[in-house]
Amino acid sequence: MPPDLTLREPRKGYDFVIVGGGSAGCVIAARLSEDPAVRVLLLEAGGRDRHPFYHLPAGFAKMTKGLGSWGWHTVPQRHLGGRQVKFTQARVIGGGSSINAQIYTRGNALDYDEWRQMGCEGWSYEDVLPYFRRAEDNDTFEDRYHGKGGPLGVSKPSAPLPICEAYFKAAAELGIPFNPDMTGEAQDGVGYYQLTQRNARRSSAAMAYLGPARGRANLTVRTGAQVRRVVVEKERATAIEMVDGERIEASREVILSSGAIGTPWLLMLSGIGPADHLAEVGVTPVLDHPGVGANFQDHLDLFVICEVTGSHTYDRYAKPHWSAVAGLQYLLTRRGPVASSLFETGGFWYADENARSPDIQFHLGLGSGIEAGVAAMPQGGVTLNSAYLRPRSRGTVRLASSDPKAAPLIDPNYWADPYDREMSIRGLKLAQEIMRQAPLRPFVLAERLPGPEVRTDADYADYAARHAKTDHHPAGTCHMGPDAEAVVDPRLRLNGIEGLRVADASIMPTVVSSNTNAPTIMIGEKAADMIRADQGIAP
Repeated sequence: MPPDLTLREPRKGYDFVIVGGGSAGCVIAARLSEDPAVRVLLLEAGGRDRHPFYHLPAGFAKMTKGLGSWGWHTVPQRHLGGRQVKFTQARVIGGGSSINAQIYTRGNALDYDEWRQMGCEGWSYEDVLPYFRRAEDNDTFEDRYHGKGGPLGVSKPSAPLPICEAYFKAAAELGIPFNPDMTGEAQDGVGYYQLTQRNARRSSAAMAYLGPARGRANLTVRTGAQVRRVVVEKERATAIEMVDGERIEASREVILSSGAIGTPWLLMLSGIGPADHLAEVGVTPVLDHPGVGANFQDHLDLFVICEVTGSHTYDRYAKPHWSAVAGLQYLLTRRGPVASSLFETGGFWYADENARSPDIQFHLGLGSGIEAGVAAMPQGGVTLNSAYLRPRSRGTVRLASSDPKAAPLIDPNYWADPYDREMSIRGLKLAQEIMRQAPLRPFVLAERLPGPEVRTDADYADYAARHAKTDHHPAGTCHMGPDAEAVVDPRLRLNGIEGLRVADASIMPTVVSSNTNAPTIMIGEKAADMIRADQGIAP
């Protein structure tokens, strides 16, 4: 059973109030509370991670159905034929780290070097690498790029299948090399992803960071605790107000770690954001800041689904009797389908041959049930997802109303820049080519999606618009930078209001070229160090 994370009864006041118990918030709460003299409160709107699906690697498949999420959708997407895209955002302690596919990637080193070139001092790759290493307890590597002994379990997959090795050989036919460590010296190539797991169980930020801290008298964690607004007095954040009217004081700082959707949403509910928009929805402006909720970036995903020639994937284990077999195998051996995140094989390559680093990411899905739009296949299927990693399109997060229980207006504005669509379709075609190579022919019976009827450029554009989905990597909506136009400065302090800091994926000036969970944990680690330094707290 997971530890009881309701650690202490609430106090009247705290030094630090952290809003959002996700990948960064859990890290910050654990690190700041290492000093017993510092009083820390962590607030999470969602519930506790008691359900076993949160801890079993294959439980990820259930998360796509809505377990532990807000149940949001985007606004109609103009460049996707007016579709509303399902947008799964975590609503549980641990945040995205409790419901994701556990893929441990960091982005490319040049992503962070670009942040530094944009004026974000202290955020180059060499600056952030120690924080990645500090977080890790890596079961495979210990070198310049990886560490051991950290809170976060990082493991090699325990349940690969022969079709994974065939996929590597198929990619090699197209000149894409095998890479044994895509978070090491080079990102290029295909291989097994490392996973945020320990002993074939999910290692979420809640389990990794809050679990060991559960006995600290100076740390309080409250779940089911939705915040109404940040209280600002004389240009300083002094407290937060809950939806039930409760007020909680923060004598040093309020830290927002509610993610790239939740953080700008809460800021705008607090009157911090574009003043004209706030006035339109009935929120009294406290600080006119047009950058809040702007600069929204996300990775859009396309996929190839093929029917397989036999039981080469995990599709059959969706049937009740096979599920029972899989459960027994996991209990006895910690292997098999239950130990699999289903997407633990993939890689990075190029849609634009002139790109400065890989701009396409692949995820080989060991089944077909995660995606929609394909009929049942007798032997099951295999999925190869592709996502363009450096979108030029920018969207927004806005308020639907002043009611904190009303869902935000999420507009990624996918493919507003035609270049993004072109690169996405190139990535899809490359995924098709991989699946057609000779090493996969013993495993693949036929391509079912996009299928042979998709041939022309117009066909591909139509298929992509109908089937594209989010990779769940929203970022950038409270971006950091060196000037007042940025929402936060490079120390993550909100420009224009004292005592208020942001630490989550929303601070990324540009989204990293990979999954975003490990970078968000890194942001939490670095933020904790900056807070301690700024507040005179010993590390």
